[in-house]
Amino acid sequence: MVRREQLHQCGPVVWEIPPTVRPDMRVPARIYASAELLEQILRDRSLEQLINVATLPGIQQAAIVMPDVHEGYGFPIGGIAAMDLQEGVISPGGIGYDINCGVRLLVSELSVTEVQARLEQLAKSLYQAVPSGVGRGGRFKLNVRELDKVLEYGVQWALAEGYGEEEDLNVIESRGRIPEADAGAVSREAKERGRDQLGTMGAGNHFVEVGYVDKLFDESIGRVLGLKQKQVVVLIHTGSRGLGHQVATDYIRIMLAALSRYNIRLPDRELACAPLLSPEGQRYFRAMCAAANFAWTNRQLITWEVRQTWQEVFGESGGRLRILYDVAHNIAKIEQHTIEGRTQRVLVHRKGATRAFPPGHPETPPMYREVGQPVLIPGSMGTASYVLVGAPGSMEQTFGSTCHGAGRQMSRHAAKRAVDAERLRSELRQRGIVVQAGSVRGLVEEAPIAYKDVDAVVHVVHTAGIARIVARLRPIAVIKG
Repeated sequence: MVRREQLHQCGPVVWEIPPTVRPDMRVPARIYASAELLEQILRDRSLEQLINVATLPGIQQAAIVMPDVHEGYGFPIGGIAAMDLQEGVISPGGIGYDINCGVRLLVSELSVTEVQARLEQLAKSLYQAVPSGVGRGGRFKLNVRELDKVLEYGVQWALAEGYGEEEDLNVIESRGRIPEADAGAVSREAKERGRDQLGTMGAGNHFVEVGYVDKLFDESIGRVLGLKQKQVVVLIHTGSRGLGHQVATDYIRIMLAALSRYNIRLPDRELACAPLLSPEGQRYFRAMCAAANFAWTNRQLITWEVRQTWQEVFGESGGRLRILYDVAHNIAKIEQHTIEGRTQRVLVHRKGATRAFPPGHPETPPMYREVGQPVLIPGSMGTASYVLVGAPGSMEQTFGSTCHGAGRQMSRHAAKRAVDAERLRSELRQRGIVVQAGSVRGLVEEAPIAYKDVDAVVHVVHTAGIARIVARLRPIAVIKG
């Protein structure tokens, strides 16, 4: 376990473990956290995992974690690592099993008072419309040819099939498609697992949540994003389901078998990796891109289901649900960054970390470019979520990245032992939150007590200058698996 005295404070909310702490470290390990959050972080193995990441071939500048960090598979969740394209590796553990798990925010034309009378009906209808639960399929059952189109064209496929509007593409990261995707790099087993899972939520921490704008911290940026006080919004949080999980499983096995071929020695086999330019590295990258396209399409089809439900419940008076933004937080992307004064292309692993490009960045949608790329930070189902925008410090400090959520402080097993489901439902009801959940287990594992203080987490990234707080969202209905 990492000890507090091994850390050097570099700023109000920035700490470093120097590369002298372990002889195999290639770069420092950098932590973004308040003193209080740091004490929580030191209780698990996440910083030990961060030091392990700092040993990987080709890693640039620093191995970085955000204030929502907690222990993961190989890489800590909340981790960022940029790799040199020529000498660096790609690691499935640096992306996660749920490839392109991400968040989408829909904004409505209604206020919370206008929705309240039909909230119970809306929650029940959304629960019926968006299938949830472990392994559960939905209404969209694709053959292999159709699925290959999804894997290679992403949200463009969904729009061609009538499941969205052309303007949706403008407010989805990468316009919902990474062109390097190759359906042929995705195994038959992965395709079979994903064949009927488009338009489904899954389980775990995934959800569809109805909320409202509780507070605007920056009204001028809020206007650019189209947010206003008391406005009802819908958050969608899910990823690539069984298909992405199988892609990770397949390539972790392949890379473990190939380690000796490339003379890669790891402090933890969960860091299984391959040189990016190797056949294994290239094939995984193309498969990962395909799974990312699948995940964006999944959120697009859930959006279609939510829009249909919204119209059924509210009719013409409900207006339309507009996508504010959709952003991934489990992905690896080739991007341009300035490192030690030199601009270069690197492969940025983000595992439980969100892209946060600042004002003026060419990849930010034109309508948001003057304020920065929207950043969506879901909290726990009983507290709050946040909308931020990327700030200049992200490009200077964190490879254009910020946090992705509140971050767990309690394991799922511990939450099950500590939380009574009926009491939790009652507490949420008292806070004005309607819950539709498929299982008691899924509900208690995601209880607010299991998560860190999301207010404290976003305050850290705001203070560090890597993202700027714009709005706080309060939940009024939560739909879970």
